[in-house]
Amino acid sequence: MSLRVAVQMDPIDRINIAGDSSFALMLAAQARGHELLHYDVRTLAYDAHEGAGGLLTARAAPAEVRAVAGDHFSMGEHRRIDLSRDVDVVLMRQDPPFDLGYITGTYLLERLAGQTLVVNDPASVRNAPEKVFVLDFAKFMPPTFIARGLADVQEFHARHPGELVVKPLHGNGGKAVFRIPADGDNLGALIELFGQVWPEPFMVQPFLPGVADGDKRIVLVDGEFAGAINRKPGEGEFRSNLAVGGSAEAAGLTPREEEICSALGPELKRRGLVFVGIDVIGGEWLTEINVTSPTGIVAIDRFNGTDTAALIWEAIERRHAAM
Repeated sequence: MSLRVAVQMDPIDRINIAGDSSFALMLAAQARGHELLHYDVRTLAYDAHEGAGGLLTARAAPAEVRAVAGDHFSMGEHRRIDLSRDVDVVLMRQDPPFDLGYITGTYLLERLAGQTLVVNDPASVRNAPEKVFVLDFAKFMPPTFIARGLADVQEFHARHPGELVVKPLHGNGGKAVFRIPADGDNLGALIELFGQVWPEPFMVQPFLPGVADGDKRIVLVDGEFAGAINRKPGEGEFRSNLAVGGSAEAAGLTPREEEICSALGPELKRRGLVFVGIDVIGGEWLTEINVTSPTGIVAIDRFNGTDTAALIWEAIERRHAAM
C-alpha cells in the first residue's frame, strides 16, 4: 500500500547523504512506492476554528531523492497541506536542539492523533528527552547526578571520586560535553558557565575509561534490536560521536546489552517510539535513549549488510494499517 509521507526535517540541501539517517529513510520510503513531501517545522500552522477538531497545516513540497552527491533531490512547489487529510504519515526528523520550538511542534503534531500517524509519537518524544527518559532505567546507568549547584556537584564528586563528565541535559551530538580532572580543577568555572548558558540543570557522571574502547549505538525498531555499531573516539578526543570525529566499527551485543534491550523494548513499543538509538559504554553502561532524531542506521547497514530503513518502514506500515 502506497503511503503519503510528510517528512518534517531541516533543509534537505544541507544534509550529508553519505551518513544521514533521514535521507536513508526517504530513499527507503520512495523505493517502497511511498509519496514524499518535505516541510520545515517552522511552517506548521494551526487554525482552532477549522475542521471538527481544528486544522493543522504545513507548507510542503513534493520531493524525490536519489543517492547522488550534489544532486540528491528534486523538489516541487511548496503549497499548504492539511496534515490530517493530505498525508498518511508524518515522519518527525528535524534535529535538536530540544527547545521550546521543538516542544511546541510536538504539541501541534499531537493533535493529529487518530487521524495521521506521527513517527516517533510526538507526545512520547516530548515526554522522553534523551537524558531524562533514561533515568527510568537507572539500574543500567553509571552513577548519575542532575543539578545546578556547585555544592551539590561537589558532594556527588566526594561520593564518586575521580574524573567527571559534565554535559547539558538537552544537548546532542556530543556538543558541550566536558571532562573534569579528578582534582575538580575548573569545576566551579564550568558550572558557572553552564548556569549562564542553559536554564535547565545539567548532568554529571563519573568518567568511564571504557569509552576509549567505544560508545556503542544500538538501534531498536518498534522495541526490537535491529543493529549496532561501536563508535570510537578520534585522536585527542574522549567523545566518540561521529559528529565530532569518532569512527565506527561493526559490533554485536554483550549479554548486558541484550538485557538492556529486553528491558527497554516493550516500553519503547508501548510509547510509539518506532526508531530509537540507545548509547552504551563499555558493554554495560546505558547513557542515553535517543528518540528525537536518532542516527546511525547508514553505518550499521554498511557494516552489517542490513536494511534498517526497510525495517523501520515495515513497522510504520504495520502501525498505519492498525489505525
